[in-house]
Amino acid sequence: MQTYPGEQLEVLLAHSEIKHRVENLGKRITMDYDGKPLLLVGILKGSFIFMADLIRSIDLPVAIDFMAMSSYGAATKSSGVVRILKDLEQSVDGRHVLVVEDIVDTGLTLNYIFGHMRSRGAASVKICSLLDKPSRRQVAVPLHYKGFEIPDEFVVGYGLDVDERYRNLPDVCRLIKE
Repeated sequence: MQTYPGEQLEVLLAHSEIKHRVENLGKRITMDYDGKPLLLVGILKGSFIFMADLIRSIDLPVAIDFMAMSSYGAATKSSGVVRILKDLEQSVDGRHVLVVEDIVDTGLTLNYIFGHMRSRGAASVKICSLLDKPSRRQVAVPLHYKGFEIPDEFVVGYGLDVDERYRNLPDVCRLIKE
């Protein structure tokens, strides 16, 4: 893996391991939402690769939409301030919404999104996250579908970035600054 100057990467989760887990999540979601109209809401930009793989593992008719939120900017730690950069194009009123996120860290962003969807009249709101970092949690959020629990380290790859770098890596890697 090529890196940027002053940075090293160490594989935390190999692509094969991620693929297997995403397929299992898709099967569980298929069973849980059988007969229910499902809207997947991807949180940009980090979730787009996970959501693309996840949606191909769900054997149901689904609709998709995206939101873009910000609580990091170019930093490696959350600022704690959640902002909507791009809102939904579809109504969630009366729909079963599955929010798809790359990582749950402090919980602030997902707590905000969860309340936002409920206030808009969603029939149900559940959260699916590829990664969970519980040691950093400031706000409890209900994680209904979770890929992996990880330690308190900054990770990149499989859609996750640092200042727009490393999203294209197939693995999830620890970012080590020299």
